Amino acid sequence: MTITHATGYAIKDPKDYLNFELTKYELEPLEDNRVTVAVECCGVCGSDHHTISGGWGPFETKFVVTGHEVIGKVVEVGSKVTEFQVGQRVGVGAQVGCCGECKSCKGPNEQYCQQPVHGYNTLWYDGKEHQGGYSTHVRAQERFVFPIPDELESTDAASMLCGGLTVFSPLVRNGAGPGKKVGVVGLGGLGHYAVLFGTALGAEVTVFSRSDAKKEDALKMGAKRFIATTEGFEKDLKFEFDLIIVTASSSKLPINELLSTLDVEKKLVFVGMPEDGLSNITSQALSGNAAALASSHLGNKQEAQRMLKLAADQKVKPWVNILPMKEAAKAIKAVEDNTVRYRSVLIQDIQA
Repeated sequence: MTITHATGYAIKDPKDYLNFELTKYELEPLEDNRVTVAVECCGVCGSDHHTISGGWGPFETKFVVTGHEVIGKVVEVGSKVTEFQVGQRVGVGAQVGCCGECKSCKGPNEQYCQQPVHGYNTLWYDGKEHQGGYSTHVRAQERFVFPIPDELESTDAASMLCGGLTVFSPLVRNGAGPGKKVGVVGLGGLGHYAVLFGTALGAEVTVFSRSDAKKEDALKMGAKRFIATTEGFEKDLKFEFDLIIVTASSSKLPINELLSTLDVEKKLVFVGMPEDGLSNITSQALSGNAAALASSHLGNKQEAQRMLKLAADQKVKPWVNILPMKEAAKAIKAVEDNTVRYRSVLIQDIQA
């Protein structure tokens, strides 16, 4: 018998975004290319806070059950699903559907679908709501479900599905590996994954941060250098880096100075998303070394699978805090207060 409903911790009003209410709701239909996953655990992402607090705009759905870093077991598959079987441990990340028809979907870039279905606060093409992973069940198209290697603990794999993939894709697409120098701006949840995966890929990683407060952590994660972005930090770093990934969601970063540290025709890639945008960049800062300012969004399925295999093979161990799902508000407040070291994961506790 098809599962028709889920129960999750919902936010009803962005003005009251720490008041999670246990709520039962109807799941979207189990179509022939969809998989139903019973949630074991779910990572807590900065996007969760941005969304439920209204920082990224009004709700698209009646309420929001957030969470898009899900690990669980397959409990149903659509009639055309071939990759997964009931009982298999899988992950679902920050996208659950794509149109399948646009140029991006027909290539290996489904994360850039022109009409994506996100991990929560989103509608399917028939207008049905999709809710996220602070819940008992989620549904996703088969293309956005990932098998989890046996070697990875569920609580380690969870936050890789957004936090990890968000930095892994620009790392591999820009050639991070042996002999390459990668700069990582900000050591939060995303930044810590950029250090872990950059190092696992064989690159030499340097962390940039406002102060030395996280220097010891960065070096333990595998960074070779840690540079506090005090005045003049860039002067001895001209043309130094092959890639810089900005993971901090701040509009007050020293972008021009960071751009000057890139080698010729290299990229500074934003994956942090400040709510008030960027205004402190000049075109002159790009011309001296033909630097490029870019961004990135998630990763495709092949990159997700490569990331998970690398994590298993290289024993990549994220720094996670584990809480019961009923403590979602505590986890979100820690994101807001910037006290997470470095991701939080919520364990299923809903009796439904």
